[in-house]
Amino acid sequence: MNVFRFVWRLVGRGLRWSFFLGLMLALLQYSTVPLGLPWHAVAALAQDYQFDYVTWELNALAVKMEQTLYGQHPFMTEAVRSGFVRAYMADLQRAQAIEAQINMLFADPEVPDPQTASAAPRAERDALRADLRERQPLAEAILEGQVAAVLAEQGFALAGQILPPVSAHFTRVPNLLVVSPRDQIRFDISINLDPMTVEEISALESLIDERRDVSSLVVPLGGIALYPAMVLETSSIPWALETIAHEWLHHYLFAFPLGLAYFDSQTFAGETRIINETTASLFGREVGRLALARYYPDLLPPEAPTPSASRENTEPAPPVFDFGAEMDRTRRTVDDLLAAGKIEEAEVYMAERRALFATNGYMIRKLNQAYFAFYGGYQSGAPGAGGQDPIGPAVQALRDASPSLHDWVVTMRGITSREALLAARERLAGP
Repeated sequence: MNVFRFVWRLVGRGLRWSFFLGLMLALLQYSTVPLGLPWHAVAALAQDYQFDYVTWELNALAVKMEQTLYGQHPFMTEAVRSGFVRAYMADLQRAQAIEAQINMLFADPEVPDPQTASAAPRAERDALRADLRERQPLAEAILEGQVAAVLAEQGFALAGQILPPVSAHFTRVPNLLVVSPRDQIRFDISINLDPMTVEEISALESLIDERRDVSSLVVPLGGIALYPAMVLETSSIPWALETIAHEWLHHYLFAFPLGLAYFDSQTFAGETRIINETTASLFGREVGRLALARYYPDLLPPEAPTPSASRENTEPAPPVFDFGAEMDRTRRTVDDLLAAGKIEEAEVYMAERRALFATNGYMIRKLNQAYFAFYGGYQSGAPGAGGQDPIGPAVQALRDASPSLHDWVVTMRGITSREALLAARERLAGP
C-alpha cells in the first residue's frame, strides 16, 4: 500500500507539472499584448527596458518543481506552517528595514564614507537575505496551501483538487507601461518593463508622448498572472494572501470566456479587462479575509463601526478630504471635457487636480489619461478612478446577490461585455 501511494503521488505530481507547463506556455505568449503597429512603435521606444520573462519563468518553475518534489509543508502541522510564515515575514521586514537604513546612509550628505559606514548593516542584510532565499520556497508553498484550502471550502475543488493549482512566486515585479490616446481614456497598449529610476521613467514617458502624441504612464504592479503568479515581495501576510488569491482567479478564468477574451485585441482596450480585474480584486479581498480568519485571525483588520455606534458620537466631525470622491469627480469632469473635444483643457484640469491631491497628502506623480485607463480598470471599492462607469457597482451587486462566492464566479466567468454584465445584474440583483 505504501508503494502504491508513493507511485500515485509521483503520477499526480507529473500530471500537475504537465498542467503547469502547458498553462505557462499559453500565458507566456501574452506577457505583453501585441496590438498591431502602434504597439510595435511604442515597444521600439521602450526596448532597452523590456522585462526578460523567459529567464524569470524558467527560474520560477525550477523553484516550484523542487518544492513540489521535496517540499516539507505536507508533513507540517497547521500551527507550525503558520508560525513558519510569521517568522519568515518578520525576518523579511527586518531585512527591508536594514536596506532602508543603508539607503539613508548613502543619501545622507553628513556621512563622508557611506561604504564604510554601511559595512556592518550590509553584512547583516546579506546574511539575512541568504537565509530568506532558502526559506522563501517553503513560505510560498504554505501560503499557496492556505489559499487552496479556503478555495476548496468555497466549492472550487474538482475531485478534491484545485485546478489550476495555486502557485505564486515572490519577486521584484516589473513595472507596466500604459498608453492611452489623448482624446479619450482607453487602455490601448501595455508593456512590462524592468524596474527603473524615476528619472528613467519620466524620460521614457516624455519620449513616447512626444513621438506618438499619446498619454503614457509607467505604473508599479503588485502581481502578474504568469504561472506561477509573479507576486511582489512583501512582509505583509494579509496582502500576500489577497494577491495570491487575486492572481489565482486570473489563472482560473483563463479557461472561460472572461479570461480568454482578456487579451482579445477587440476587447482588451475596454470593458472585458475592467470586468476581469474588478472581479479578481473583489475575489482576492474576500478569499484573503477568509484565509486570515482561518490561519492568522489576529491579523484581521478591525470591523468598521456600525452606523448606530457612529451616531453615538455627537461631536461634529472635522471635514476630511475624501480621496475617492475627489478622484471620482476628477474622472467625470475629464470624461466630459474629452467628449467635448477639449483635450488641452482636460490636461490643464488634471494638472490642477494633481496639485489639489498633493496639497492634501496624496502624491500622484502623474495624472493623465493613461492614469485613468489603468486605475479605472480596478473598480472594486468606493468611487474613484472609474468615474461614472457602472462596471464596478454592477460586479459588486452581482456578488451581493449571489448565494456563494463560487456561484458568483460561475456567473462572472461567462460575462465579457458591459451590456451582458448589466443584464445579469438586472436578472439577479434587480433594478
